[in-house]
Amino acid sequence: MTASAEKFTRQTIRDIRPLTPSLFTFRTSRDPGFRFRAGQFARLGVAKADGSLVWRAYSMVSAPHDEFLEFFSIVVPDGEFTSELARLREGDCLLVDRQAFGFLTLDRFPDGRDLWLLGTGTGLAPFLSILQDFEAWERFDNIVLVYSVRNARELAYQELIAGLKERDYLAEHVHKLRYIPVVTREPYPGALNRRITTLIDDGELERAAGLELDPARSRIMLCGNPQMIEDTRAVLKKRGMSLALTRRPGQIAVENYW
Repeated sequence: MTASAEKFTRQTIRDIRPLTPSLFTFRTSRDPGFRFRAGQFARLGVAKADGSLVWRAYSMVSAPHDEFLEFFSIVVPDGEFTSELARLREGDCLLVDRQAFGFLTLDRFPDGRDLWLLGTGTGLAPFLSILQDFEAWERFDNIVLVYSVRNARELAYQELIAGLKERDYLAEHVHKLRYIPVVTREPYPGALNRRITTLIDDGELERAAGLELDPARSRIMLCGNPQMIEDTRAVLKKRGMSLALTRRPGQIAVENYW
């Protein structure tokens, strides 16, 4: 099979940055023909020692207009994929499926005025892609980024988030952003200290954002561990909010991690 007929391209790892013993980010080159919408994911492949390939889905951190692809990963102890991925170094090869996937994209919401991005752990990744794209800033009056981790050292991409206000193409819109970090297992200055569901239940999240979760104007994206998504959907359902489907408009879009 020729390379052009294969369903993937071979890309080069350009940069790897460890954040904690179990979290790291990495960048790869990008095939000129690879297209994606902010919020989508790519299927990445690595070769094992026996020559077999292992594939996993990773949301892009990078924006659709970037010339590289960036990803945010956790190291799963003895994980079949991340164990192989963690061995790679700059200059090594990584396989990237030619097609992007996923529906955690803004076209899930034909209307709405307030965009809420609720993420845990590496579930932050697609929201960073969305925030580096122009569409969300143009469409919504307010954008709330809620990023929940267990320990403060896991708060990734703080420099990128803070630096959004310095980007020329966002200068007229960056005032729309409210960033709310959440650290659940230790006190941390400037961060809320309880689970997202609890913060929604008692109104603390809305008070911190200065906005109400309102079915008429709020559009909510959830990304992270499945339990958080399930629990948060249940809490939002009590507020009259439902999943946005192709044939049925709603207020919630989700992406499960693992």
